[in-house]
Amino acid sequence: MQNQFSRTRLLLGKAAMETLAQSRVAVFGIGGVGGYTVEVLARSGVGALDIVDDDRVCMTNINRQIYALISTIGRYKVDVAEERIHDINRKCLVTKHQTFYLPDNADDFDLAAYDYVVDCIDTVSAKLELIRRCHLLQVPIISCMGAANKLDPTAFRIADITKTSMDPLAKVIRKKLRKEGIPHLKVVYSEEEPLVPFDDEEISCRFHCICPNKDMRKCTERRNIPASNAFVPAAAGLIVGGEVVKDLIKKAGTMRVPPEQ
Repeated sequence: MQNQFSRTRLLLGKAAMETLAQSRVAVFGIGGVGGYTVEVLARSGVGALDIVDDDRVCMTNINRQIYALISTIGRYKVDVAEERIHDINRKCLVTKHQTFYLPDNADDFDLAAYDYVVDCIDTVSAKLELIRRCHLLQVPIISCMGAANKLDPTAFRIADITKTSMDPLAKVIRKKLRKEGIPHLKVVYSEEEPLVPFDDEEISCRFHCICPNKDMRKCTERRNIPASNAFVPAAAGLIVGGEVVKDLIKKAGTMRVPPEQ
C-alpha cells in the first residue's frame, strides 16, 4: 500500500525504511539549520524525534527558518515543529524539550537513548558539552559549523573536524577538541570565507530588538549581528539531515549499494 514514504522506499528499499522507522534522533537547535534537518528526518520516516530549543519565532527569523511565518511569530519553535512533523507523519513520536541545551542542564538528557544526535547549537560551550558527552557514550553525532554571513550554498563540505578550513567556528572547536583528546568529529562546514555584515543601525537588533525572547537573548551584546539568507542555512540543514539518514541505514546494514559503473 502506498504512503507518504513510498517514493523514498523505491530508492532505499523496505529494510532501510524499517530501520528509519525504528530510529530515534535528537536535534539540538531547530533554527535556520536545525529546522531543515528536522524536515529531512521527518520526511524520511524517522520514527522518533527529540527537538530541543527554547526560542520563540521572531520576525527576523522569517528570512531563513522553516518554522518562521507571519502566523507563527511569538510561538515556541518546538510547538510549531511538532505540528509540522505530525502533519508529515502522524506516527512519528515527537518529544519536545523547550530549553536551550547548556552545560548546566546537560544531565537532564539521556544521550544514550538516541541512535543519533544532531548538533545545530550556536554557542561554543554547549556544542563542546554535547560533543564531549556523545564521545564518552559513543553515540553518533554530527555537528554543523557556521552558516551565517555566507552566500554560497555549494561551499558546504562533509568532513572530520581535523580536515576543516576557512570556517572560524570549526577552528575554535577543532582546537578545543584536540586539547580534550577527542580525535574525531563528523561535521558539515563551509569553505567560503565569511563576509562582514553591514553595520546598519536602522535595522540592527542591537538598537531595535523585536525578539519575543527579549529577556533571554544576547543579540544586543554582540559586536556584529549575524547576517543570513534563505538558502545557505537551508542547504546546510538538508546536508546534515541527509547524512543522518544515510548513516543510520549504513550502521544497520540496510544501505543500498549503487551498481558498479
